[in-house]
Amino acid sequence: MKSSRPLLVGITGGIGAGKSIVSRVFEVLGIPKYDADTRAKALMNTNQQLITQITELFGQEAYQEGMLNRQHIAAQAFENKDLLRQLNELVHPVVGKDFKRWAEQQESPYILKEAALLFESGSYQSLDKIITVTAPEQIRMERVMSRDGRSEEQVQSIINNQMDEAEKVKKSDYVITNDGQQLVIPQVLQIHSELS
Repeated sequence: MKSSRPLLVGITGGIGAGKSIVSRVFEVLGIPKYDADTRAKALMNTNQQLITQITELFGQEAYQEGMLNRQHIAAQAFENKDLLRQLNELVHPVVGKDFKRWAEQQESPYILKEAALLFESGSYQSLDKIITVTAPEQIRMERVMSRDGRSEEQVQSIINNQMDEAEKVKKSDYVITNDGQQLVIPQVLQIHSELS
């Protein structure tokens, strides 16, 4: 008989939508969270195979003093969709295996996988449910510009490389609106009660 595993729940949203804040509310409720974007950054600095492949793709400047040169990578990848696609094709399978190992060690009715590119990477297909956090684009732009000190053009470029929010909403089981008007916690509690 197959042992019961936790429900695998993805949480995503465009840049600045507030998926990390929403994830933290779930964590306060005791739900384990795997942060795919943070793990991807860590794996790009520690996984020897990835380091070799990224260096082949972006040249020797890809790493400085043994650490990923994120500015060099971002400058090239966001201007060249083909390079960005190739980078994602290297990183996503490694993150997928890492998540699987992590998920097998969790004991909870459900667990969260937080990822900006859940749909774009195709990793949503291995999950049971999807939560998308949404906010109007103007609010998202302002949040990211004040949080990261990026220009409007830089933020717009990132948004343009992400799947359209309406498309994400259509593919999701749950939607949390984080527009500064609606309270987030009651929305999280409603989903939590359905998944627990």
